Amino acid sequence: MDIRIIQATPDKLKQKPTDESQLGFGKIFTDHFFTVKYHTGKGWYDPAIEPYRPIALDPTAMCLHYGQEIFEGLKAYRGKDDRIYLFRPTENIKRMNASAERLCMPVMDTDLFMDALKKLVLLEKDWIPRGEGTSLYIRPTMIATEAALGVHPSNEYLFFIVVGPVGAYYSEGFSPTKIFVSDEYVRAVRGGIGAIKAAGNYAASLYASRIAIEQGYTQVLWLDANQRKYVEEVGTSNIFFVIGDELVTPPLAGTILPGITRDSVIRLAKSWNVKVSEKPLSMDEIITAQANGTLKESFASGTAAIVSPVGQINFKGEVYVINGGKIGGLTQKLYNEILQIQYGQKEDPFGWRVKIAG
Repeated sequence: MDIRIIQATPDKLKQKPTDESQLGFGKIFTDHFFTVKYHTGKGWYDPAIEPYRPIALDPTAMCLHYGQEIFEGLKAYRGKDDRIYLFRPTENIKRMNASAERLCMPVMDTDLFMDALKKLVLLEKDWIPRGEGTSLYIRPTMIATEAALGVHPSNEYLFFIVVGPVGAYYSEGFSPTKIFVSDEYVRAVRGGIGAIKAAGNYAASLYASRIAIEQGYTQVLWLDANQRKYVEEVGTSNIFFVIGDELVTPPLAGTILPGITRDSVIRLAKSWNVKVSEKPLSMDEIITAQANGTLKESFASGTAAIVSPVGQINFKGEVYVINGGKIGGLTQKLYNEILQIQYGQKEDPFGWRVKIAG
């Protein structure tokens, strides 16, 4: 399908940020966004890049009542000589289509999805910041728009992509974060929707996250729903621990998101001959490792922050400091390597980087 491009008139263009140190995350959006509609029996139709605007929904739009809402997150990076890169975008497309299938939503045509990503980013390329650690965040989203009440899959959908310049996700930047372990509330159960990027997963996390933030912690580390014993993931990231000479992360068993950065970390570490294990890891094991000195470091991985070091964990009122509250060597190496691949500063032996300009 050809994508119509309707450019905003000069008088409607927004003022671009001048201080990249104040970008923050998810607060600023560009002049245009992509939209395409779906109707059962008709398929996807009317793809367009148009001036950024509010979306009109009927009060009975099914996304507002029954939660058919999914999204993705990826970034565009400005490298040397104004080259512009995406990082593993086909994996985001695959994961969004997996989310769609789980929530009885239509899968998105892969070629149209990729074409929309590239054309929107290139149209908004002047919004891509230049500072180290900054990028253009890309948020593809799909919502059910049929005006109807009654629990059944919608017959109408809207898929859209918005983009905006971002800096560090956490206020700490790359400094070690503090994580609160929730043993009262859970994020997902096996057989549920924990493995997809559905809006409902994030809504379910907000209450425990607020408790953690009120106590001075950055994120929640979720435990399994059955025994409240095994670590699963952080609110916005997958979790890793270096215990002895082994890098350990929970397995993909249907309750945690299959992170694209998670996969990148695992593949990079293995390429460096680091022993990597995807296996259940209990809080008791972590506490024991911290006590006997074998817990060397911990970090979370995700698109927003790439790799975020963990300096301490609060579990049942006890605080456990990791690596003296400092950034671990493997954590730093992984962060540097992925960052340099994303910005085109290093060779990309895995074929992850996609150049779209320059």
